[in-house]
Amino acid sequence: MIPIKTPHEIELMAQAGKILAEVMKEIKAMVAPGIATEELDKAAKGLILKFGAQPAFKGYQGFPKTLCVSINEQIVHGVPSERIIKEGDVVGLDLGIVYPAGRGKHGYYADMAITLPVGSVEPEAARLIKATKKALKRAIARVKPGKTLGDISHAIQGHIEDQGFSIIRDLCGHGIGRQLHEEPEIPNYGQRHKGPELKPGMVLAIEPMACLGRPGIKKGPDRFSYQTADNSIAAHFEHTIAVTAQGPRVLTE
Repeated sequence: MIPIKTPHEIELMAQAGKILAEVMKEIKAMVAPGIATEELDKAAKGLILKFGAQPAFKGYQGFPKTLCVSINEQIVHGVPSERIIKEGDVVGLDLGIVYPAGRGKHGYYADMAITLPVGSVEPEAARLIKATKKALKRAIARVKPGKTLGDISHAIQGHIEDQGFSIIRDLCGHGIGRQLHEEPEIPNYGQRHKGPELKPGMVLAIEPMACLGRPGIKKGPDRFSYQTADNSIAAHFEHTIAVTAQGPRVLTE
């Protein structure tokens, strides 16, 4: 069953989303050649606590850090470490918070992700990043009462494949609210007019993932990350969006 949030709950989630967007803006500005991914993680944790929120990922299913930093062939869930970001890398940042602090019991979750080119990247990698970001924009435009989850999934798949890239089919978006992952699952491929109908009060974390090569995935050596099976470059974008009577409300803008 897909949870329906009250207007008050959506306002609380909007507060969480605003904080998360501010933190992500700060972390994005730090991404540059020569910085270790663990430095990004430390900064993210400090900023989240400063805003009176709590990291959503740290400790979730054993994940050891606050921020996910996924580089090049890593799709999602890269664990920050001493690894140094280099010129030409493609870096994905995925971050979630609970606000107010108090995991689950009192707080609400927000979740977002971006992918960045570090300096000058290969032209096809730059085009992949642009296409994945545009796929999210197109998906958000379908977040309206009366549309279906299939409409969202189809919008993502259509744009990614039209650009000549592959959809990551084994990972998906999700509902979000009192829990980080709620119903429904939101695949990045599908058919229009299929699946549950969207209704006001639903809140969705939509997250297109795409790659330059084949769509298969494998677990990374850090035990948490997923990477492309053929080691091709991947990109990932995510926003938390509420369905309202007026259309989509992006809570992590």
